[in-house]
Amino acid sequence: MAHDEERLALFLDYENLAIGAREDHKGFSFDLKPVADVLAERGRVVVRRAYADWSYFEADRRMLTEHHVELIEITQRLKHQRKNAADIKLAVDAIELSFERDYITTFVIATGDSDFTPLVDKLRALNKRVVGVGMESSTSGLLPPACDEFMFYERLEGVDLKPSRGRGRGRRGRGGRGGGQAPPAAEAPAAAAAAPAEPAAPAATSPAEEVVPEPPVEPAAPAPAEAAAGDLGAEEEDDAGEGNGGDPEDLVKLVTQTLSGLQRSSGGAVVASALKRAMLRKDPTFNEADHGFRAFGELLRHLEHRGIVELSEGTARGDPEVAFPEAHRGEEEAFALLRDTIADLAGQGSPPPLSGLKDQLRKRDPGFSEKSYGYGGFLQFCKAARARGLVTMEWDEDADDYVLEPVHEGASS
Repeated sequence: MAHDEERLALFLDYENLAIGAREDHKGFSFDLKPVADVLAERGRVVVRRAYADWSYFEADRRMLTEHHVELIEITQRLKHQRKNAADIKLAVDAIELSFERDYITTFVIATGDSDFTPLVDKLRALNKRVVGVGMESSTSGLLPPACDEFMFYERLEGVDLKPSRGRGRGRRGRGGRGGGQAPPAAEAPAAAAAAPAEPAAPAATSPAEEVVPEPPVEPAAPAPAEAAAGDLGAEEEDDAGEGNGGDPEDLVKLVTQTLSGLQRSSGGAVVASALKRAMLRKDPTFNEADHGFRAFGELLRHLEHRGIVELSEGTARGDPEVAFPEAHRGEEEAFALLRDTIADLAGQGSPPPLSGLKDQLRKRDPGFSEKSYGYGGFLQFCKAARARGLVTMEWDEDADDYVLEPVHEGASS
């Protein structure tokens, strides 16, 4: 057994995250899967708790329950609003847990609220590693420096959103607990109709106002025409049935995506046993036998033969190190496909935006998926092409999106 792997406790200030996601990204529904995936690559998540008045987040309860999150009810429907009640309960539970379960090595505090800075300081003083997760535009500038590590939700693999223009420097984290927060302009009529008798702050978070009608189990695309809308649909196709038997390419995506995440988080060599543990944390039903392999090592040798991974001798017998080949098979062809597609579209008029570009690639190559090459999302794949000097990629205010152009032969980068 791996005794050196991290054991994590996840605490979600859910009002802060849900309101931040919706208001900063025009109706986007917060989904826990990208957070769950990145934590699965780091270790075992042994505690998952989310704090909110759940009467205002009925649509989110199912999604969180499917991720085995314990829902802590903080009821606000009293004569006097319980200001900061969820914050206080979360902080007390985290400190209590740090004494009760000394085997927990890392506390993950998901919020952008600077009020949690003293909690972070105390946990670190108790020799606990603290990782923060928050929405980039609504996270206070005081919180990330206090953590051992801070991850912005928008930058996680599996989250395809337009980048927010400008961080909310000095802004207090969202949640409406510091006094009524006005609902967004597009939602104000719905709020007035859905909850006329509710307190001002929670009314902004009423589930009746949700712009996205789809079940919250999937990361639904925003209702307005977002820059990443076309790519979100393509990503959902990629994630369907991931690693769960059937299509061999789903297995390739699970292996490459997990290996890529482990390489980033560990900063060192990834051995086969660690790779399989991380894959099982992402998909507990994974079994190489479902794909026709007698052992996990046989599966890795098969992928090595296909040029997808590269194996080398590890420190322990029978536990090889796994990495991507220096020149990933097919990767150059994928970059060439991207560049040629952009050149063709630019030749028809103006340079194409990022929105819908992946669909254009799939019209030319239906089997295209950036995850087959270890990239977590299409935006990351395009940035890799830019880093290689194949395309330019600039934010266009008029298009409200990234616009890409091919780099011509001999042009200076």
